[in-house]
Amino acid sequence: MEPPDLRSASIEDLFAASGGLQQGHFLLKSGRHSDRYLEKFAVLQHPRYGVEIGRRLAEALSPSDPTLVVGPTTGGVMLAFETARQLEPIVGHKVRGIFAEPTDPGTRALRRGWAVASDERAVLVDDILTTGASLLETIAAVRMAGVEPTAAAVIVDRSTSPLDLGVSLHALGKIEIASWEAHACPICASGAPLVKPGSS
Repeated sequence: MEPPDLRSASIEDLFAASGGLQQGHFLLKSGRHSDRYLEKFAVLQHPRYGVEIGRRLAEALSPSDPTLVVGPTTGGVMLAFETARQLEPIVGHKVRGIFAEPTDPGTRALRRGWAVASDERAVLVDDILTTGASLLETIAAVRMAGVEPTAAAVIVDRSTSPLDLGVSLHALGKIEIASWEAHACPICASGAPLVKPGSS
């Protein structure tokens, strides 16, 4: 059901309205099992939701007066571009949106021939924060390009313990989702089929 007012809707409202807050039996990237899953692309496929999320990310990051917004592939690509677009009228100058791609396992890089000047003011965006791995890899990629990022913002923080990213972090929402090691999963005991999100 469409939220009556996007500006006042919670992030959980946007996920629920788009079908992005899913119920079932899911195999997460970490190998753990869960009974709920956040599918960010169910939300971001709707331009009105993507624009609203970009507006909130831009508002959160504007105090850093950024010239560059960097997101990890794949979810961070759309977010970086939309956040940069919405930052420009707020900060009053050009803001670029680029992305960090995986290279070797556990590392990312800024490729595509993007020039990053030493005086860039870089901020980071991402979709769902769980372990912080993709943001940490993106921070390292920006540092390798010669710039120290100043802040990061995510759509949802679903981490279960405090994370030290070395930069200030803002989450638009926090949605707690229980997960279990495979051997301790209560849903497995019920015989419900296990689904790996994004595999179909």
